[in-house]
Formats: sequence, C-alpha cells, structure tokens
Amino acid sequence: MLQVYRNLYVGTNTDCHDEQLGFATIHACKEPCHRQAVGYKGNLKSSHASYLMHLHGDRHLYLNMVDMDQEFLPQYTHPIMERCMLFIDRHIADKKVLVHCNWGISRSPSIALLYMARKKAISDISYDMARNDFSAIYQAYTPGNGISAYLDRYWQNLLSI
Repeated sequence: MLQVYRNLYVGTNTDCHDEQLGFATIHACKEPCHRQAVGYKGNLKSSHASYLMHLHGDRHLYLNMVDMDQEFLPQYTHPIMERCMLFIDRHIADKKVLVHCNWGISRSPSIALLYMARKKAISDISYDMARNDFSAIYQAYTPGNGISAYLDRYWQNLLSI
C-alpha cells in the first residue's frame, strides 16, 4: 500500500484483507471482492441492483470492475467513477481512504489519479499529462489498455463528474 495524496492510498488485494483500522475502502475488483460482498458465482445479471457497485455500511464500496483490452464502456464506467469520487470526497477529510484492485497497477491507481487531477494535485490538462505526473508518485502505475483508452477519451467529462 502506498500513500499517493493526503489520506489517499493505493493498494492490492493483500491490503484489502488487512482490515486497516479507520480506513474507508474502495474495492475495485470483481473477483474476489465484489463477488463475495454481493454473494454470487459466475456473472451477475445486469438488472441486479448491485451489478455495478455495492455499498456495504459506510466504509466499503465494492465495484464490479475488471481490466479489459477494449475501452471501458461509459454507460457502466461513468457511474462507477462518479460514485468513487463521491466516496473519496465523503471520507478523505477524516479517514484514510484505500483504493485497491487485484495487483494495484491499473484500476485502483487510475481512480486515485482521476481524484488527484480533479483536486489539481497533478495535471488535469490531459490524461497523458496526469499519467506522467502520477507515475512519478506511483511508479507501479501500468494501466490496462481498456482503462487507459477510457480515461483518454473521456478525460474532460470525467473531470466534471
């Protein structure tokens, strides 16, 4: 787990299971976190109320999010990103916030990058500039093709959600 901004941390599945005291956590992975939190096997029907995300109590937001080679679809990813920004905003003033995915290299750091760009802690001019700034802070950042294409294409829209 690495702190990338005041009270904002990026981590892996290992960090998720440590149950860090006082943390609010975004679990940016379908397997195992979203599946276990919602209680399903295989794939969840898109009509299910927790298909995209599931809020458990006040401190855990579980995302049905996977790395894909193709661009992330905005009808699914926009609501996820918007909820993540709201979740971080709600907690960051008085709690540490952990955003984790399986390996901590693509989805979770991309969420942290977007948050930091919105707060002007790194460049918000373009995704490429934000990515360069963020990579200096979080060297492990290796976004998948899908999330990278999504952030690049919808960058300006994402800054205003």
